[in-house]
Amino acid sequence: FRVQFVLPNGQGGLMSESDKVFAGSIPKFYDTLMVPLIFEAYAADLAELVAASSPGSVLETAAGSGVVTRALAPKLSADACYVVTDLNQPMLDYAATRQGSDSRIEWRQADALDLPFEDASFDVVCCQFGAMFFPNRVAGYAEARRVLRPGGRFVFSVWDRIEENAFADDVTNAVAAVFPHDPPRFLARTPHGYHDIALIREELSRAGFADIEIETREEVSRAPSARDAATAYCQGTPLRNEIEARDASLLQLATDRATEAIASRHGEGPVAGKIQAHVIVAAG
Repeated sequence: FRVQFVLPNGQGGLMSESDKVFAGSIPKFYDTLMVPLIFEAYAADLAELVAASSPGSVLETAAGSGVVTRALAPKLSADACYVVTDLNQPMLDYAATRQGSDSRIEWRQADALDLPFEDASFDVVCCQFGAMFFPNRVAGYAEARRVLRPGGRFVFSVWDRIEENAFADDVTNAVAAVFPHDPPRFLARTPHGYHDIALIREELSRAGFADIEIETREEVSRAPSARDAATAYCQGTPLRNEIEARDASLLQLATDRATEAIASRHGEGPVAGKIQAHVIVAAG
């Protein structure tokens, strides 16, 4: 039995087809290792930003395994409407199982570039670490603006450059040494490939947003061990697809090399490393 999970909203730019595939055991590693490693701290911040305006209706796109949903739902009013969407139905189903019963939440499969909602339907649209995967970001931003009510806000986040994200950089360099003639570059190319603040502002402006605030936020990524961090990146993201496409028998070696690289920089036992992202609030 094989379930395919797709990273929210497809591919774009120089991404390869494998960049969007979550298959086999990747989902388990993603949710149990990657989410606490890098996503939870930013989810808490994003939830605070969204809830600050006491919105009556919220749309979340590219919800993935629901880390933002779990942080935000408790902060919304009892009569709020919260529509949680993802391009991939199995990932959405998984997120729903983690959430528990909540009559305010509607789970709906939807493409962020072609939203099945009326104009001016929501007070806030939010999206954590999904915009990097939009095949056309201006179109995705324009859709967010279309479904926002006048005065509404689009709140989202993207990763900063890979050099500002310690474990991702360590892993990328270590795995490159295993495949020196064809280094896997998923992490640098895709999740960390949309970090240019000027470009983000330009694309939001082209989509019709006039009031754009961008804050670069540093957090700390923590893992119980260097191996946990290395396994999260090598086996819980589409980097695994790139490694296995080159030589599946070397997945464990690549994970071992990444483990050694993280341990050499961050020590034995529990490890902590810098992570950094841009958090954007845009209004019409």
